[in-house]
Amino acid sequence: MYFNKKMRKRLAVTTAGLVLALGVSVQAAEPREDGARQRATPVTAVQETMQTTSAEAVDFGMEQAETEQSAISMDHLTDPLHAEETVQFRAREIEEEAIRARQEQITQERAAAEQQKVTLTPEEQALLASIIFCEAGNQPYEGQVAVGAVILNRVKSGSYPNSVAEVIYQPGQFGPAMTGWLDTVLASGSYTPTAMQAAVDAAAGSNPIGDCLYFGNGDYGILIGDHYFH
Repeated sequence: MYFNKKMRKRLAVTTAGLVLALGVSVQAAEPREDGARQRATPVTAVQETMQTTSAEAVDFGMEQAETEQSAISMDHLTDPLHAEETVQFRAREIEEEAIRARQEQITQERAAAEQQKVTLTPEEQALLASIIFCEAGNQPYEGQVAVGAVILNRVKSGSYPNSVAEVIYQPGQFGPAMTGWLDTVLASGSYTPTAMQAAVDAAAGSNPIGDCLYFGNGDYGILIGDHYFH
């Protein structure tokens, strides 16, 4: 914060004029006071004048600084180069935010898949593949995985038995288990490789139907192939 030479000269001349005027006024108005009083009064006036002038100078300097800062800010906004840099900087920020959001989403999806993961014995895996084949062997692959997911959802739900075999063979639940067809497929290993892969993927956490516990030929729920899951 500074003043140019002209401003300094103006302040100096003004200050000197005030000093002389005040000195003359005091001496004319108080001719009979002692010499000490006459000498002290002009000095006090000069000090007050200088303090006032200094305060005004500081205020002026601050105003000048604010004006200059505003001008710099406006130049930054109106300068095409600076404007382009600002746009590019903001674009990079948005891109980085999108990347972070995607990474967080992937992390959450992986964590959810880990929670859905079920460890099966080879026998349980073969049984799951067999029931998938019996119930959805003629359905798209996603529909086969969905049937496996329903069975595993029941195992984890707390409302059903807590093992694959107990869920599948629970009375009145799965037709192939009640008719004996499931046992025939399991004993002969006649399930398809697709059904086995669907069982593996379902156990690994693949789940296109969320928390659904039922499927059938109804008219509500998530439709995959010919089955509604709910």
